[in-house]
Parts: sequence; C-alpha cells; structure tokens
Amino acid sequence: MSETPSKTAPTGPSVIQSYIRVLGNSPGVYRMLDARSRVLYIGKARALKKRVSSYAKLTGHAPRITRMIQETASMMFLTTRTETEALLLEQNLIKQLKPHYNVLLRDDKSFPNILVSTEHSFPQIKKHRGAKKEKGAYFGPFASTGSVNRTLNQLQKVFLLRNCSDATFASRVRPCLLYQIKRCSAPCVGYISRADYAASVKDAMRFLRGDSTRIQKTLAADMSAASEAMEFERAAALRDRIRALTNVQSAQGINPHGVAEADVIALHMEGGQACVQVFFIRAHQNWGNRDFYPRVAEAEAPEVLEAFIGQFYDTKEPPGQLILSHEIENADLMAKALTGKRGRKVEILVPQRGEKAELVAGAARNARESLARKLAETATQARLLTALAEAFDLGAAPKRIEVYDNSHIQGANAVGGMIVAGPDGFVKSQYRKFNIKSPGITPGDDFGMMKEVLTRRFQRLLKEDPDRKTESWPDLLFIDGGAGHVSAVAGILRNLGVRDVPFIGVAKGIDRDAGKEEFHRPGARPFALKHNDPVLYFVQRLRDEAHCFAIGTHRRKRAKAVGATPLDDIPGVGGIRKRALLGHFGSAKAVARAGLSDLKAVDGISNAMAETIHAFFHERG
Repeated sequence: MSETPSKTAPTGPSVIQSYIRVLGNSPGVYRMLDARSRVLYIGKARALKKRVSSYAKLTGHAPRITRMIQETASMMFLTTRTETEALLLEQNLIKQLKPHYNVLLRDDKSFPNILVSTEHSFPQIKKHRGAKKEKGAYFGPFASTGSVNRTLNQLQKVFLLRNCSDATFASRVRPCLLYQIKRCSAPCVGYISRADYAASVKDAMRFLRGDSTRIQKTLAADMSAASEAMEFERAAALRDRIRALTNVQSAQGINPHGVAEADVIALHMEGGQACVQVFFIRAHQNWGNRDFYPRVAEAEAPEVLEAFIGQFYDTKEPPGQLILSHEIENADLMAKALTGKRGRKVEILVPQRGEKAELVAGAARNARESLARKLAETATQARLLTALAEAFDLGAAPKRIEVYDNSHIQGANAVGGMIVAGPDGFVKSQYRKFNIKSPGITPGDDFGMMKEVLTRRFQRLLKEDPDRKTESWPDLLFIDGGAGHVSAVAGILRNLGVRDVPFIGVAKGIDRDAGKEEFHRPGARPFALKHNDPVLYFVQRLRDEAHCFAIGTHRRKRAKAVGATPLDDIPGVGGIRKRALLGHFGSAKAVARAGLSDLKAVDGISNAMAETIHAFFHERG
C-alpha cells in the first residue's frame, strides 16, 4: 500500500502550478523532486513565485528542462534574505545532493600550497594542503603536487632553506645530505647565522610574490663582489643560485606581465561532455593548470561555467580576477558573492583582445585537447565495461564497480581498502579505507576482516540510501580471493538482506602468476579468461589498483603508529604544541623527564598546560 501513491502520484506542470499561489516573491532556492522523492533539480531565484511560474507550462524550454518538468511530483523551497545568499545556498545544495539535471563538479579536491612556517626561529619551507591553521605565509594554490615539488626543489637550490621537521632540526648534530648537495644552508648546526637565514627567507618570500628581478640583481652584485675579492668558491655558489633562479622562472611557463593574480578558466563542450581548464596565475607566474570534467546534463555553456565557478570556489578562496572564456548568466551576482567570500574585490572578465585574451585562448586549447583525449578514453572504457558484462554474464555494463582488498603485517595495523571504477575510469574521490576495529579478529584472519569491511560498507549504504536513489550502490563487486571468500561474501550479503549485487572472486591461479587468474561466482564452477583477453587485463588493473591502495593505506597507518609518542595522549596537546615540545627538548623521553620550570619555558606552552604535561608524566600509576 505504501508504494501506491508514488506510482499514481501526478507529475508535470499541474503539480508545479499548485505551488504558485502560496509562493511569495522573495529570493530563495527551490528543489524539484520526482515521485520517489529523489531530487531532480535545484535552482535559485530572485523572486521564487516568478521563477517557479516559468515551469508551469511545457512549452519554450530546452528538452532537458521539459523532461525535468514532466518528472516533477513535488517541490521544496527555502527563502533567503538576498539573491546572493540564494546563489551560495544553491551551489552548496547541488554539491551535497547531486541532482540529476544540474551541472555537477565531480572532482573538488583542495589544492596544495607552499608554506613558509613562522613558528620557528629558522623557518621551514614545505608543501601544505588543507586548512590554513599553521602560522606562516602561504603561497598558492598550485595546480598539482608535482608543481609544488618542482618549485620547492628549485627554491631549495636558490635560497637554501630547510624542509626538515622541527624535531629533526633539533636533533641534528651534523649537517644532513641536503647540505652536501647544496640544497640547504644547515642552520641546524649553526653553519648560517639567524640574520642571514632570515634574509634568505625574506628573499624566497619576495620571489613567491613575484619580485624576482631585485633578487637577481642582488645575487649578481654579491657574485661580482665575491669575485673581485677573490672569494671564488662563494662566487661559484652564487652563480649556481642565479642559474637555479633562472630555471625556476623558465619552468613557470607562460608568465604574464599584465596579470598579477587570476584564475584563467576556459570551457570546451563536445559530444555531450565538457572540460573546464583552470590556470592559476599568482605573482605574475603560471603555477600550473588542472582540468575538470563536470556532469553537464545537456546544459548550455553559460550555465555550465556559472555552476562550475559557484561549486569550485565553495571551499576555495577566489583570486582578484577570474578570466573566463564565456560570459556567464549572473556575472554581477557571482562577482558580488565571491567578493563577500574573499573580503576584497573580485572581478569577472571575458577578454576579447590583448594578453588576457591570449591566456584564455591557451586555456581553451588545453580544454579542447584534454576533452578529445577524455572522449577517446571514455569510448575505450565503455567497450571494456560492455565486454566485462558479457564475460561475466551481467545484465548490463556496470556503472559502478567496487573492488576490495585488505592489508596487514601479521594482523598489525590491519586496514581494508575499497576502490571504485566506472565509465570514467577510476573514481578516486570515492575510494574508502576501513581501519579494522573488531577485537575478535585474530591476526591474519582475512575472512574476518572482509566481513567487517563489507558489513560496514553495506550497513551504511542501507542506512543512507535504502531506496537506491543515488549512484552510490555498486553494480558489481570484485573480491580478492577464491571459492572460500566468495562463499563468505555470499553469507555476509545474505545476512544484510542484499541479494541483487553480483560479486566475483579473483584468485591468483596456478603458481600465483598474473594471467592465470581464476574467477569464482556463487553456484558456478571457476573459470579463466584467455591470456590476451582485454577484460583480463582490465580486471588485473582493477585488482592491482585496489592492492596498491590497501598497501598504501596500511603503510601510512603503520608509519603514523611508529611516529606516535606519549605526547599524543596528553589532553590539550595537539600538533602545534607537540612540535613545540619536540623542537625544544628533542624527544618525547626528554619531555617526560623535564621539570615544571623547563616546561613553562617552552614557547606556546602556558603555565596551566605545563602543569598538565608535568602531571601526566609524574602522577600516573
């Protein structure tokens, strides 16, 4: 009886019409839902009644919007004080609910920065990703970890700044290898004064802000003076630093003279798909580019680009300028929203000529070429998924494949890993790790670990999406193991009430050689694929990816456990205080032995915290 209303519930313009008489003309956000209460579309409006009225008839819309109206069975509304608030709320809800008919940014990871830490008398230069909680100067964003690493590598050659941790710095008695290869000035052992090191830090920060000309002139003058004074070794070292600085500048690629700080954003659409290319310009330097492939849902370029910008900057600080390849629908409103987020003015430009137009043209060319490669890869992936469905007697090509693997050393630091693949290849944002928690699992119990991982995974799915309204449910599972593992998985899923998700065990086969894998399914005899079958290579790639992910997760957990200290258990001692204590005393053992007066002398440790730390080590037991 409970399903009858959803099957017979009216949909279409008449449903939308019924809401109009109770709506006002305040700004807000509306949601359109289908007969199963799945969110079809989320939109913003300056005046809700006027905007919703436009959906009360089927004529005059793009095919995509017409289909959406026909499927609409109910609507939800949220009013806001301003249209800017509605814009921000709309993009936030789209990212959370992922409606079918909205443009959706699918890859939204944070970008790395370079951090010059100021919490130490000899500041450290390092890569940083995530919230900017640590004290220091941040420079970025960089397009990728590779971009940061290349820049850090060259900066070390030029400015000889340390990248070691504070604890390592405090424990050194001899200079490390980086000093020997001329990448560090060895402040840890006093080979450079604090004043000279501070000058190098200042020069590095000037360079990262784009002021490299003055630095080169200073280095050239110093080299000339050293040469005249017949200090040839110092002159040669300065010469090497000038060369390294030149290499950094040339490696930055296109360095625009008239653009100090901007993101260049270009869109190319083809074959029902889109690529957005973003170039990061900071301090008149190109700090790399990234491509994104939003789900476009048949939308036009202005809507795609506006949705991308709104979702992209939801968790990122915008620069002073956005230089776009296309006009967007609400440029003034978007600029106002981004200005509010940044706290300073943000301009949105669509240049027609000059240097900015050349930057956009370069980004657009990259977007076009990247999308061509993506379309070719997608076609290949589609053929592989179709062949996979035929090889394993599936009803249709799977859209979401989940592959599971475990990793541990004699049961220690045990973790389970889940990777996801689909029509677009590996979906790394959907990868999940599972720290094995069950106390009853004995070391090396693969069945027990698998039971915990699958139970946690599907219990969460059943809780969050019991009606399968989202794309989170897998169409196929691959398990690392043979007949015993398949039998165990069948029992686990059966106990959870999950009976329609196919799964396959991948056993190593004879001699555990790649190419001789055996595949196991419930109630069927094991079989193998031909040695040169593309499906076999595809499954091997899936299995290897899951294996690498599980091992990497295990190694990180093990390294964290090795690096753990008793300081981690002291209430109120977080990362910053832990670094301060280790930097001051050199080791956790020395902290444990320290007197109360010594603890109070540590920078950043208050008298009350010093007493807490002292009591932790001296009043236990």
